[in-house]
Amino acid sequence: MAAPPRPVRDQVVVVLGASSGIGRATALEFARQGCTRIVVASRGEEALGTLVEELTRKGAEAVAVPTDITDQAAVRALVGAAEARFGRIDTFVTVPGVGIWGSVRQIDLDEFRRVTEVNYIGHVAAAQAAVPALERAGGGVLIGIGSVEGYRSIPLHAPYSASKFALRAFYDALRVELAEEKSPVEVSQILPAGIATPFFEHARTKLGSMPKPPPPVYAPELVAEAVVRASVHPRREIPVGDAALGFIAGQRFSPALTDALLSLTGRQLQTTDRPDDGTDILDTPTPGPGRVRGAFADQVLTTSPVTRVAGAVARPGELLLRAIRKRPSA
Repeated sequence: MAAPPRPVRDQVVVVLGASSGIGRATALEFARQGCTRIVVASRGEEALGTLVEELTRKGAEAVAVPTDITDQAAVRALVGAAEARFGRIDTFVTVPGVGIWGSVRQIDLDEFRRVTEVNYIGHVAAAQAAVPALERAGGGVLIGIGSVEGYRSIPLHAPYSASKFALRAFYDALRVELAEEKSPVEVSQILPAGIATPFFEHARTKLGSMPKPPPPVYAPELVAEAVVRASVHPRREIPVGDAALGFIAGQRFSPALTDALLSLTGRQLQTTDRPDDGTDILDTPTPGPGRVRGAFADQVLTTSPVTRVAGAVARPGELLLRAIRKRPSA
């Protein structure tokens, strides 16, 4: 039988995709809440270095392991390095995601493949490496950063939306398989709405200007708080930002009406008058020392009642699934 998740201060945590944005905020939040053993990984080595310095100042023993999520051997080596250094892994957070804005007519097939490789296949590789390690620890939590776009796709963002749909389906299948196998590993997926990270500056765009998150925009730290909470109180899915509930409800109750509304407003909600600088991280690491917040961080919301409730209240189905997982085998 799986033991309950350890308190944050006693956990060994791995954050893959920690160089900037949600991943960086998550590592810092674990340290703020008392976690002292944190392994951070991404392609951006300079950003990892500055993050380790920040975590160390907060009292954590932090280790950086440069890792490309599309390299299966590197992901497995990350798990091995974490276990070699700290003896086990209690929580594994998979964050990486890349994006490209443009119409389906404008985006090349190879660009679709690249987004899928990072946002979906990379998370599969991470889960295949992390789940056995979490089981070796006697139980733990696998947390994947998805998106509200895994419920409702938006125009001009088809590769990203499609990858997040696939990712949500993957985590659902994995969660059920692990329950059937009586595995002590919990699977949680975080579903952020528009978050003020550098994701938008780092994305590739064919719109002629820098894209932006649809308003309202929420602070990355809100996502990080949801992740840390899930490491102790796992939930099946946690939407972040009250706007996420609107996205999900619109798709469930009137998808055709949502289609119509987005056809009128989708471009306007995602475009700016800021010129595109021609750089992106679709194929290259995050440049520079790394940042939590991006260019659209001047007006952000830092609270969300929906997120708080979703992370605090276990649904009846979640309780039933846990009971099935703990039931003795025949």
